[in-house]
Amino acid sequence: MGTLNEDTLESEYRGSALLRLLSYMKPYLGWFFLCLALILALTGFDLYRPMLIGDAIDLFEAEGDYDVIVETAVKYSIVLLLSVIFNISQTWILQKTGQRIILTIRRQLYVHIQSLSSRYFDLTPVGKLVTRVTNDVEALNEMYSGILVRLFRNVVKIAGLAVIMLLLDWRLALISFVLLPVVAALTVIFRRLARQTYRLSRTRLTDLNTFLSENISGMRIIQIFGREKRKYEEFDEKSKKLYNAYYREMMVFAVFRPIIYMLSVLSLMIVLGTGSREVTDSVISIGTLYIFAQYIQSFFDPIQELAEQFSTLQSSLASAEKIFTILDEEPAVKEADNPVLLPSITGRIEFSHVWFAYDGENYVLRDVSFVIEPGSKVAFVGATGAGKTSILNLIGRYYDIQKGNIYIDGVDIRLLDKKQLRGAIGQMQQDVFIFEGTVESNIRLYDQEITDDEVKAAAEYVNASRFIEKLPEKYKEPVSERGSTFSAGERQLLSFARTLAHKPSILVMDEATANIDTETELLIQEALEKLMEGRTAIMVAHRLSTIQHADCIMVMHKGKLREQGTHQQLLAQGGIYKKLYELQIHREA
Repeated sequence: MGTLNEDTLESEYRGSALLRLLSYMKPYLGWFFLCLALILALTGFDLYRPMLIGDAIDLFEAEGDYDVIVETAVKYSIVLLLSVIFNISQTWILQKTGQRIILTIRRQLYVHIQSLSSRYFDLTPVGKLVTRVTNDVEALNEMYSGILVRLFRNVVKIAGLAVIMLLLDWRLALISFVLLPVVAALTVIFRRLARQTYRLSRTRLTDLNTFLSENISGMRIIQIFGREKRKYEEFDEKSKKLYNAYYREMMVFAVFRPIIYMLSVLSLMIVLGTGSREVTDSVISIGTLYIFAQYIQSFFDPIQELAEQFSTLQSSLASAEKIFTILDEEPAVKEADNPVLLPSITGRIEFSHVWFAYDGENYVLRDVSFVIEPGSKVAFVGATGAGKTSILNLIGRYYDIQKGNIYIDGVDIRLLDKKQLRGAIGQMQQDVFIFEGTVESNIRLYDQEITDDEVKAAAEYVNASRFIEKLPEKYKEPVSERGSTFSAGERQLLSFARTLAHKPSILVMDEATANIDTETELLIQEALEKLMEGRTAIMVAHRLSTIQHADCIMVMHKGKLREQGTHQQLLAQGGIYKKLYELQIHREA
């Protein structure tokens, strides 16, 4: 499924988003029904209290008995106590249930993000995904932990108030409702404006988070080129846009609330004016007028809250739409319905007339065919953009090809179990990613089947133990984000140890020694040669001196395999490889 345009989703999708949000409530329906029962009781208490006092006023006026006041005070206290108990209970249940649902959605979203293909992350900013998992998911919390139940409460309260007022005095009730059309019109306008402001603020927040994620990660480059002022200006511009969006949101509420309050006061004045005349004419009692006055004040509050809650619900739906655009994104690289699980992967790789384009149109590999036998050492060379790294990505099936076939041990790669396939491939790349944690956790990557002895053995194999043993806490040494406290060579050695600890059948090295000095490279050369024994090894290197002893060197040029053979054979051919070799020798000289 293609990526949905979040800013142009139609009302049909909003409706489906609401239904999908409600589906998360299924495991907790019992708790929600209990909350609704508590809400009904609380609404009944709200309606009963003014009637309790109004009746007491009428009885005291008629009989002058102070016992009525005492009895009413006792009843009122009991109702208040029950209201507090019920309110605490329903709040606790709602908050706990809401947080559980939010936890479920957050987990589901992260698991789904992990299942998406590399192409999705090539096109989607990290800050956007972070916003979805954090801000947008949290925006749903208010809906589950309050909005839906309070919407129910306010609807019941408005209906209850209207019915009781009509039963008490239908003429005075109709006079009380005279301003309702104005309130309804304002509510419709408010809902429309609030929905627009919520959408705008969410979009602006995503833009700001995306900017921060990118620029904080690239802060060193910003400082190297002295672009702090320019980046601050960009940040300030995006921050002002977010401020204006929030300000607009606040102004919508700031205008709506006072207008509704003014209408409630105006309605109260009309009721008191008309009701006082009826009390004087003995049409209604003072207690009835008191009840009406209390109900008028209570009548407009839920209307105001209802409009605001509908707007908050719109905000939740706007966040839900953005979340579901990710959940609806299907992985470009899909697991086969019945994936083939091999007893073991020996490492025979065959490309048969492979055509590949990242965007489906501009091919970076064109009709590429070759065979790599198990245990052989193969190197790919060529100019930048020739397609070397793309071949490595296809071997691990991080992308799917458009034409041709790729076979691992004679089985089409699209039929193999992805987890087994990728678990058999050890990748050592130029761009090393080190996670926050410890040295040990970065080598093991939380695979508890790898023992401490195996972690140390892997580090010793690539001579990473030389710097690890000098650390204050050795293998328990804390590692900061991206391993910023280590040198580039040390980070590379850690990645080597990580790869070796997982015992791959196929080794893939993409400029793996590019960031390692000559002395360090010599230290790991012997370990790499031992590691390659009995394993298929595939190397990409610009320094031709590092791959001269490969069993086969394949020369890529403009997406095609132009030459292949040993170092001496390729030199004898006098083709592209010889030109690359002579050019490099000339530069080094």
